[in-house]
Parts: sequence; C-alpha cells; structure tokens
Amino acid sequence: MVNKTDPLKTIGILTGGGDCPGLNAVIRAVVKTSNLYGYSVIGIRNGWKGIVEGDVEPLTEFSVTGILPKGGTILGTSRTNPLKSEEHTQQMLTNIKKFGIDAIVAVGGDDTLSVATRLHQMNIPVVGIPKTIDNDLSGTDYTFGFDTAVSIVTDAIDRLHTTAESHHRIMVLEVMGRHAGWIATMAGIAGGADQILIPEVPFDIEDICEGLRMRRERGKKFSIVVIAEGAKPKDMAGFATTSSKVDEFGHEQLGGIGHLLGRAIEERIGSETRVTVLGHVQRGGTPTAHDRVLATRYGVKAVEQLHEGKFGVMVALQGDKIISIPLSDAITQKKVDPDLYEMARIFY
Repeated sequence: MVNKTDPLKTIGILTGGGDCPGLNAVIRAVVKTSNLYGYSVIGIRNGWKGIVEGDVEPLTEFSVTGILPKGGTILGTSRTNPLKSEEHTQQMLTNIKKFGIDAIVAVGGDDTLSVATRLHQMNIPVVGIPKTIDNDLSGTDYTFGFDTAVSIVTDAIDRLHTTAESHHRIMVLEVMGRHAGWIATMAGIAGGADQILIPEVPFDIEDICEGLRMRRERGKKFSIVVIAEGAKPKDMAGFATTSSKVDEFGHEQLGGIGHLLGRAIEERIGSETRVTVLGHVQRGGTPTAHDRVLATRYGVKAVEQLHEGKFGVMVALQGDKIISIPLSDAITQKKVDPDLYEMARIFY
C-alpha cells in the first residue's frame, strides 16, 4: 500500500450509508482537486458493497459536470458492512489491489467511517468525510446534509402551522434522529414548535399532555409537536420500530413513535390530533447553498490530506476552518447540546 514515500496515483471514492444532499458536491470536489495534483479517481459504486464486488468506474471531469446541485449520489450507496465476513474482507482487499487503488476517500456516517477506521488499522490509506443529516458525528461542528434536512423540516412545520391553526388541531411531526435529536431541535426552534422531543431526553407523556392542555387553556387552539424517531417515553424500554429487520450494522428500522404519541395525546386531552411522518423527504432533493459549500470544502481538504500523506483522519469543520482529526475520534456520537435544548423550552 502507498505510504508517505510512495507515489500516490489513484484515489478511490465511495459514498456509504443513507444518501443525503451534498454527496455529489463532494464527489465533484474530489475529482477536480485530484486532477490538479495529477491523480486519477475511481468511483466505487454502492458504498463498501462496490469494492467487495469489484463494481467501480473511472471518474473524470466529464463525469462530474453538472452534478453540483443534484441530490443523492451518482455513485449510489448501500449499508453493506464489508467486515461482516472474512470472505468479504478478503474480496475487498483483493479488489483494492486489483484496481490499483492507492488510497480511499470514504464519505459517510459512523458506520461507513468505522469501516474506514478498520482499514486504516490494516495500513490502507484512507481519509473520511463526515456525512449524515443527523449531525451526530463528533469532532465536527456540522456534517453536510444537515442544513438541508433542517430547512426541509422547518418548511414542513411552517406548512403544518397554517392547517393546525385553521382546524384547531394538534399536529405531531416525526422527523429523523435515531440517537441524536439535532434535526428536531434546530428545526423545532426555527419553526416555533410548541414541544420538541429528542432521544437524549426521555419524556413523560403525562407531562407533554399537561403542557398542551395548559397551552389550550391560555387560548392557544392549536399546537405543533416535533418528535425525533428515536425519542422514547420514560416507561418504554426500546425504540418504536416499523419492522423487525436490521441492516448489516445491526440497526433497526425506526418509526411509529409519532403515531404512538398522537394517540396518547388525543386519548388524554381530547384534542383532534394528526401525525405527519416526513421520512425520506428529509434527505432528498437539492442541497442548500450551505451544504454545497461545506461539501465542496470537505472534498478539497480530503484530497489535500492524501497528498500530504496524512491518513486515518476525517476532515471536519471547527469554527470556520476545515481541519482534520483522527478517525477514531470522529465515530463517537455527538449529542444535542443540553443548553440549546433548554433554550428551546423557553418558547413552549
């Protein structure tokens, strides 16, 4: 494998885990920056699955023309875990050598980057780029895709406000957030939600209903409740799920907490309650300007790190600077700042 004294010729890039707006901006930045240094780029299709199966394609300037504003990823993605079996691990290593890949840029969340961390430990040059709409990776102020998701959820809250007010209803909006409630918190603040429920703070259904009841007694005839999919009542042992299936990293498919809460509210206080589950709408469509710029900066910095022989790192935003941190420091989960959450409660 390449090291600081060996020439770097070919960079492989993959996008793993859930798709999100800004992935194509990263791919474009990696290709264009690599060309400046004289490196060729191989696109690995469908995340780690592509390197296991040998499904790759060369990426050129032409390949990335016009992709900056597009959502999703031109490379495709998957939640494949190449370390799940010794056979897949060996296939991956064989194909890295077969296609002459000297280093890998892995774009993803904690699962994708946990694999990247293991590859680094196996002396494969790798640089990670943080991608998750949940904004729950440590070491970086923001992940790209998050700003777009918050904008989409805020727009949904704005739209629910008008129909809630017209019909004097309580609206429950379930948003993404398995272990961290960044989307719910930020969008809830921006959209003026009347209750925000997140995984970090187990909630008491009676307390929630009492708050909504008091709001109605003050003359407020409608309410908006934003709840993260991973939020749980204090007396609930596990997540609300829509299926018993798990992915290759052992994650359950969450969903249903919004409907559970909606039924509880209606039963306890008698107000007509409607539930909206945004689901994958949050991660679709064109990225915001903020996410396009952030993703571009990440892509450029990742190639610069490889050019400088700095492997086993993840590029990150701290303040207004793009820096790099060890991959091992990045794959721990970043929870919602308690002070930020408490501030949101001022407006309940």
